[in-house]
Amino acid sequence: MTNAPMGTIHLPAHADTIYQHIRDIPIVSPHGHCDPSWFAKNTAFRDPAELLIIPDHYVFRMLYSQGVPLESLGLGTPPEERDPRKIFKIFAEHWNRFLGTPSRQWLEHTFTNVFGLTEPLTPKTADHYYDLIDAKLKTPEFRPRALFESFGLEVLATTDGALDSLTHHAAIQNSDWQGRIIPTFRPDTVLNPASPDFIPHMHQLAEMTGEDTSSFKNYLSALRQCRAAFKAAGATATDHAITEIYTEQISDSDMQALLQKALNAPLDHAEATLFYGRMLIDMAQMSIDDGLVMQIHAGSYRSTNRTLFKRFGNDMGADIPIAVDWVRGLAPLLNKVGNNPDLTIILFTLDETTYARELAPMAGHWPCLRLGPPWWFHDSLNGIARYFDAVVETAGYWNLAGFNDDTRAFLSIPARHDLWRRGVATHLGTQISRGLFGQSDALEIARLLTRDLAIDAYRLRGV
Repeated sequence: MTNAPMGTIHLPAHADTIYQHIRDIPIVSPHGHCDPSWFAKNTAFRDPAELLIIPDHYVFRMLYSQGVPLESLGLGTPPEERDPRKIFKIFAEHWNRFLGTPSRQWLEHTFTNVFGLTEPLTPKTADHYYDLIDAKLKTPEFRPRALFESFGLEVLATTDGALDSLTHHAAIQNSDWQGRIIPTFRPDTVLNPASPDFIPHMHQLAEMTGEDTSSFKNYLSALRQCRAAFKAAGATATDHAITEIYTEQISDSDMQALLQKALNAPLDHAEATLFYGRMLIDMAQMSIDDGLVMQIHAGSYRSTNRTLFKRFGNDMGADIPIAVDWVRGLAPLLNKVGNNPDLTIILFTLDETTYARELAPMAGHWPCLRLGPPWWFHDSLNGIARYFDAVVETAGYWNLAGFNDDTRAFLSIPARHDLWRRGVATHLGTQISRGLFGQSDALEIARLLTRDLAIDAYRLRGV
């Protein structure tokens, strides 16, 4: 079937019954990277290229792999100097390169279900696509708040740096709009001395909080202040991006020495890893104190294409999965605080080999752990199937965290959740066929995986 919209994908009888039961449940998006200013200002999106292509690393990494320069896609160019129609045409000329990828499924869903486009995208139809999308983006129905409502979003979490003023979130909360947009506390640049922004951000942290961040004790106090501000703005979670999983409970005096050194010159790799490893334990302890759920995303080696990094910075599609040792890496943290029922840590990995070997057994034992959904490269129909096959027998369903879309591509949110729901339905239909449980149990689990586990894992109920 050529260019088939996702709504026409056939599901077996058991699976289709389950899918119909969950397809219209409101979307919970508890972790992602949409810009809160969209909803604070509620102005029209600039053009189809800026909305659908330029922010989506799934799209431009594929195009770059096929020899398309990122400059030709408008990356690194001020918006007013771009030619968005030309960018969209380049995308259309390479549309067939996306066959077999989840990006193709997400975008087809968006074109068909959001914009009503039914004819195939080709170089010849690129102008028609562009003109129709561009015209619709200028209408009130396609402003960010209206799309939020039409997508059936119950809640959407953004991801915000620890030093963010949260002014856009305040503007949303002080408006008469009822959409629920909440921040997520992302403190990596003030926790990880390997970050190139560590020293200037530590100085900024001191200015914001009035704490002397050259003192380890006061540095912790400054972080608590930031967390409290995020929680007051509606945050229910933190987020930590880690290449290597490592935690260690070193002394406060050793941390003071490392902090003093880090504020004057870059630490070596071992020292920076040691510092961040202790700070992850402190973050877990603070989560026990203030109730913020802790997310750990691990197994991505960032910015491997150094040429692109020097020209464009981070998030240019050159982040690659690597092997991760969760058991040894988290052992000090878990043995310090992992038995505390007030702590919730959600784990995400790009290293699929750890699903059955490490993560499912860990989530199936430690009271604090929940296993996040397939992340990034594995957020696909086959990736979802592999995930369930690897983790359910050991972790069960109630130790999972449901689904989140983790996206900057706002219009792909309904498509990603629909793909997850189809994956859930397919998995549960297979379980019924195997005789592992009946339809009533499957329908209960389907709702859990679609909405309720995410609500509970992220402590979103009644907040």
